[in-house]
Amino acid sequence: MKTLSENKCFGGVQGVYAHDSAACSCEMTFGLFLPEEAAHVPVPVLWYLSGLTCTHENAMIKAGAQSWAAEQGIALIFPDTSPRGEDVADDEAYDLGKGAGFYVNATQTPWAPHFRMWDYVAEELPALVGENFALDMDRQAITGHSMGGHGALTLAMNLPGRFASVSAFAPIANPTASDWGRKQLSAYLGDDESTWAKHDSSLRMRETGFDGPVLIDQGANDQFLDLLKPEALAEAMAARRQDGIFRMQKGYDHSYFFVSTFMEDHVAFHAEALHA
Repeated sequence: MKTLSENKCFGGVQGVYAHDSAACSCEMTFGLFLPEEAAHVPVPVLWYLSGLTCTHENAMIKAGAQSWAAEQGIALIFPDTSPRGEDVADDEAYDLGKGAGFYVNATQTPWAPHFRMWDYVAEELPALVGENFALDMDRQAITGHSMGGHGALTLAMNLPGRFASVSAFAPIANPTASDWGRKQLSAYLGDDESTWAKHDSSLRMRETGFDGPVLIDQGANDQFLDLLKPEALAEAMAARRQDGIFRMQKGYDHSYFFVSTFMEDHVAFHAEALHA
């Protein structure tokens, strides 16, 4: 692992690091914010998974999360959204290939050699940061935006006991029934739709739910509502009697202006679970 940058930030340190990933067979980059408390004791962790076209950098710069995380004594991890490099397969479309890993382990050509973002986020990166930084890996929570909200919800529901809480901003909530999902899941996983189900948060909510609190914020003026299908997740949460809150935010769209507006709420929501 190598340090690309470290900057003083709200009393703590915002770092950017790179390492050779065995899961993705390429160099991967991630951002990590450590609050001031991490200089003395291991601190709890909040993962932030980003959306389509993003890198580790978008949320790190635009989401406004560090100030609230510093206030709560929580670390923030910003992984990349896909493998990178000249040898990594890509597509001309913005919603497939680099920047569009969808947090799955690809099984199909040409994606399979590198696109193993599930293993990267669920196993490899947690092990790496747990070994190298003052993090309390027994206290983890996860959030994300759009494609990252999809990833946060599916990881949380498929890894029971890992995360104390999960939240999402405008998640791709029903990808098996959306063009933001069917295209990518068929490309990465093949045409057997039974392999897609674990990556659909609405289906997982109906099947298993989540063993902790859930918070969903969705902008009512989101230009991608028909692709996100938030109503499927809201209905699944109600049917499951899930411990959770689904909020439709009047006037807000899909941008980081929306995310940053409600970031304080999400960090406080996770802090309550992490410090319980």
